[in-house]
Amino acid sequence: MERRGKPPAALLDVDGTLVDTNYHHALAWYRAFRQHGVTLPVWVIHRHIAMGGDQLVRALCGDRAEREMGDAIRETETERYQELIDEVQPLPDAQALVRELKGRGHAVVLASSAKESEVHHYIDLLQVRDVVDGWTTSADVEATKPEPDLVIASLQKAGGGRSTMLGDSTWDCLSAKRAGVEAVALLTGGYSEAELCDAGAQTVFESLGHLIERLDDTPFSAS
Repeated sequence: MERRGKPPAALLDVDGTLVDTNYHHALAWYRAFRQHGVTLPVWVIHRHIAMGGDQLVRALCGDRAEREMGDAIRETETERYQELIDEVQPLPDAQALVRELKGRGHAVVLASSAKESEVHHYIDLLQVRDVVDGWTTSADVEATKPEPDLVIASLQKAGGGRSTMLGDSTWDCLSAKRAGVEAVALLTGGYSEAELCDAGAQTVFESLGHLIERLDDTPFSAS
C-alpha cells in the first residue's frame, strides 16, 4: 500500500486570492494619494498592491513622502477602501478550495496583513469560519510583504512543519521565498505567469477552480 505523508499546512493569502479586492484597493490608494496632492497612474499603484501599506507609500513616492505624509495617506486609504468594501465578493471557488484542503487533512490558515475588521469581514463573506484553523491580521506582523513576517506568523498558527503558500502577487511569492516556504500562485492578481515564477512560485494557475482540479500536481500534495 502506498504511504502518503502528512499534508503540508495550507497558508492562503486572502486579498486577491480568495476575495476580489485588488482593484478596489488600487482605486482607494489612488483616491488617498490624490487627496494628499499626489496623482499616480492607477496601473502603477496596482503593481504595488499586496505590498504592505507600511512600505507602499515609500515605494511609490520616495522617502520624503513617507516621512511627511505616509501615515496620513494610509489613514485616508483605509477610509476610501471602507467606502468600497461592500462591493467586494469572493472569487469563484474560494470556499470550495478551503473546504477541499481541509477535507484532505491540511491545516488551513488565512494569511492576511489586513486590519482585523477587514479580515473578519472576508471570513464571513467566504463562510469558512468553521473550517479554517486560524488567520492572521496586521496585528501579527511588524513588517509586511515582501518581508517574510506574515508567512512565518501564519505557519506558527498552523502549528509549524511543512507548508505551502497560495498567493496572487509577486509580493506573496517573495514573502514565501524569504520564509523558506514553497509558493503556488494564481493569475487573479493581474501579474503574469513569468513574473510570478521569477518571484518564486513553483506553479501558477489561472483560477482557483483550475487549482482544485490539479491539487495533486502541486506542492499542496501530501506525497
